[in-house]
Amino acid sequence: MRVIVIGAGLGGLCLAHGLRRAGVDVAVYERDVSASARAQGHRLHIDERGRDALSATLPPNLFRLIAAVAGRPAPKINGFDPQLRATGIFALDDSESESTTGGLMPAHTVIDRHVLRRVLLSGLDDVVHFGRRYVGYDSEADTVTARFADGGIARGTVLVGADGVGSVIRAQRLPHASVVDSQVRLIYGRVPLTADLRGALPPAMLSSVFNSVVGPGNRFLGIAPVRYRVPPATAANRLAPELAFPPIGDTLAVMFGRRLDRLGLSDSQLRAASGRRLRDRVLEQLAGWHPLITGVVEGWTPESVYPITVRSSVPIPPWPTSNVTLLGDAIHAMSPAAGAGANTALRDAARLAAALSETSTGRPLLDAIRDYEREMIDEGFRMVRLSAASGTRILAADPLPDESSSRALE
Repeated sequence: MRVIVIGAGLGGLCLAHGLRRAGVDVAVYERDVSASARAQGHRLHIDERGRDALSATLPPNLFRLIAAVAGRPAPKINGFDPQLRATGIFALDDSESESTTGGLMPAHTVIDRHVLRRVLLSGLDDVVHFGRRYVGYDSEADTVTARFADGGIARGTVLVGADGVGSVIRAQRLPHASVVDSQVRLIYGRVPLTADLRGALPPAMLSSVFNSVVGPGNRFLGIAPVRYRVPPATAANRLAPELAFPPIGDTLAVMFGRRLDRLGLSDSQLRAASGRRLRDRVLEQLAGWHPLITGVVEGWTPESVYPITVRSSVPIPPWPTSNVTLLGDAIHAMSPAAGAGANTALRDAARLAAALSETSTGRPLLDAIRDYEREMIDEGFRMVRLSAASGTRILAADPLPDESSSRALE
C-alpha cells in the first residue's frame, strides 16, 4: 500500500510519521515552497488528544523532545474584563494527565506552532515534497492518481486530504460539503516575554493555559504564554541532534477578535495592512482598556502580526467510503474559540494511521477507512458545533447554518 497525503500541516505530518512507524509507504505533497513560506499561527495548547496522538505516531526521541520543551501551565483558563478584573476561572480536565506516556507529558501543555512543525518535519526529508500544488485526482479500481499544477502526478492506493480549510480534495470528493464565513476576524501577534513584562502581568495570567479578556461590543483579546521548560536548542542537541534550533525565547501569543463589520477595515484592507497598521487598529479598538493590556499589544513584534478569517465547516452526514479520505480542517474546520482544531487534526491523523496499518494483517482497506471516517465525523463535527457556539457567544459570530440543508451523496 502507498498513501499519498496532500498537505504538510500538523495533521499531514503526524499521519506521515504514524504510517512510517507502521511500515506503510507514504509521500506528502505541500503547495508552499518551504515550511516557513507563510504564517500558520503562533502557539498551540496540546491537550490529551494531541499528546496521545503524538505519542502514538512519532519516533520516541521526537516525542521526548516535545515533552521536554513544552510549557506546563496550570490547567485553567482565566477570564478578565477590560480593566483586568477577574471574571472567572474555567478548570480544564487533567484527570488522565499522565496515564499513557509514562509520565513524560501531562494532558495540558503549550508549544510554539513553528517549533512543533519543525519537530514533525524531522526525519521526513525523503517523504515531504514542497512546492507541489495539488489540483485534482483520478480514481480507478484500487489506484488513485493525484495531479499537480506542474503537470506531475503521484499514484497510490489511498489519497488523504490534509490540505486545510480550502481543501481542493474536499471540493472534488464531497462537493456538497460547505465552509461558511463566521464574519469574525482575528489579528494575531507575538510579544517577547521580557523580565519587565513578567513582573507587570498578574501571576495567574502567566501560569494558565489561556487568558480571555472580553469587552463591550464583543471585543475579545486572548493572551497565552508560551514558556519553555527547556530551550528547544538545548533539548534538540540531546534528543535530536539533526535539528538545529536557533535561540528561542519565551513569548506571549496575543490575538484580538471582533466581527468584520465592527473592525473598520475590509478584508482587502486587512490583508494589505502592515503589522504596524494592524497593531494600531487593534489599539484603537482597545481604547479605554487597562494600560497593561494595551501595553501588551503595543509590544507586538510587527513582523509577527497577521489577520485570520474565521471559517467553519457545516456538519454533514456520513458519505460512501472510498480510497480518498480527509482529516483535520480539510473536513471539519472550526473556530479557534474552543481551542480544539489542532488537537482534533492530530487525533484524526493517529486514528487514520492506525486504521490503515491494520490492512497489513488482512483487514479490507475500505472497512478500515469507513470505521475511521465514522469516528472522525462524530468527534470532528461535535467539536465544530462546540467551537461555533463559543464563537457566537463570545464574539457574536454568525451561527452555523441549518444542518438539514446538507445531505449525504446518494
